[in-house]
Amino acid sequence: MSDPTRPTGPKIIAVVNQKGGVGKTTTTINLAAALVGESKRVLIVDLDPQGNASTGLGIDPSQRTRTTYDLLLDEAPLSDVVHSTETVGLWIAPATTDLSSADIEMVSNEKRSFLLHDALRQTDIDAYNLDYILIDCPPSLSLLTVNAMVAAHSVLVPLQSEFYALEGLSQLMLTVRELRQTANPDLRIEGVVLTMYDGRNNLSQQVENDAREYLGELVFNTVIPRNVRVSEAPSFAMPVQDYDPNSRGAIAYKELAQEMLTRAA
Repeated sequence: MSDPTRPTGPKIIAVVNQKGGVGKTTTTINLAAALVGESKRVLIVDLDPQGNASTGLGIDPSQRTRTTYDLLLDEAPLSDVVHSTETVGLWIAPATTDLSSADIEMVSNEKRSFLLHDALRQTDIDAYNLDYILIDCPPSLSLLTVNAMVAAHSVLVPLQSEFYALEGLSQLMLTVRELRQTANPDLRIEGVVLTMYDGRNNLSQQVENDAREYLGELVFNTVIPRNVRVSEAPSFAMPVQDYDPNSRGAIAYKELAQEMLTRAA
């Protein structure tokens, strides 16, 4: 049962960018694992119908009997949906392709933008003693993404270090501003993190310069390099911190987690 008046609870961060292929799922999984490495307890909410975060953490489709679809549309208890992972201190609420019809099914619900907000404030969430909830959003500004941003305290934006990276960011910022005015007045930007960064590439450097000029301190100092170990880790159903903790990618996500915690202190 939801209790929206509960005064405390984990910090909820929606990982959002309406573009696909920018590293949302990779950042969600590996930032979560890096936060666990900093002694935090973290739940990932897979809100992408592709279910890549669920697969990347080893949750077989046959195990996904209750999913985020049930959490949103059937008011399923969190304890029925959440799975533990091989990483101690990290849980996931998985997704399947069923979620792809959720937008249409939510439209007729008068509380359609608040379904995830209420689901993540169920009293049984206390049993997990969570510090953070990271929501892996679909690559669109759909009703699912709106639900994530209404549920969240802040938005983390992965920004791919490639041409046209900043296009569309203004639309995302506008959506955040609108939601502040209508549904979630406390929503803020957690930060923008540059992903798939190649320091030898002039384009990566130009994107970084433009992002820092346009967004200032919203851009994290830490950048996530293009790294083959980060790309390989999901096929072994583990975060890069477990797959190769000494890789450049694992070290970068550790530094991102530490920078985020320092900003929040």
